[in-house]
Amino acid sequence: MSPAVVPPVGARIRQARLERGTSLRALAREIGVSASLVSQIETGKSQPSVSTLYAITTTLGISVESLFDAREEAASTPPATIRPAGPPAASPATVPSAASPDTVPLAASPDTVPPAASPDTVPLALAALAALAAESGRRIGPLVAAGGRETLELDSGVVWERLGRVPGVDTDFLLVTYRPGGSSSGSGALMRHPGTEYGYLTSGELILTLAFEEYTLRPGDSVCFESTTPHRYRNDGEVPAVGVWFVSGDVQ
Repeated sequence: MSPAVVPPVGARIRQARLERGTSLRALAREIGVSASLVSQIETGKSQPSVSTLYAITTTLGISVESLFDAREEAASTPPATIRPAGPPAASPATVPSAASPDTVPLAASPDTVPPAASPDTVPLALAALAALAAESGRRIGPLVAAGGRETLELDSGVVWERLGRVPGVDTDFLLVTYRPGGSSSGSGALMRHPGTEYGYLTSGELILTLAFEEYTLRPGDSVCFESTTPHRYRNDGEVPAVGVWFVSGDVQ
């Protein structure tokens, strides 16, 4: 399994819940589980199933992608101070925080553009451009090595590995593994969540229950459907079922 383990899911769920101003009992009531289970998930004593995770993220209005990000680390990082490469400047330029990308003073008017003949100002402009490009979120890629994927271990024998992320694009791009006996819902209940789902199975067999129909996915088979349709995945085989999954537009 990938060594790039992401911070505990429960801590980020708790952070999102507190930011929304929702009590633990209220969240449990909204998603139809016990407050004890939500507490165990937040404290890391239990991992959510796929269905519970989607119910939590939908209720809190956050994306599944955000669960991979250590937002508490990003929030505690002070704004970077950028200094030109030449002689020390009297007043270093400070890149604004992520909350105010429009305040980056890049080419605000012709009078503020550094002259081309001044090489000392080039590093400042390039650094500011890089900071502005990063404001919309952390990019994962363009190349993600097999040994560098971030992973989430979920309940009921399911593992998600993050294959990439482009800031501003609302898509979960995942390598999904259902271990033998694994299921998206430990209780057997069907789940539904916002988004459109695309899946391609590369190995093993996976059973998809979609509304009133049941499908068997084998290597090379693919599926696509609106994720608001009640559905569930399970692996009844003796080998892991592995595939690439996209869920686009998972937050409305």
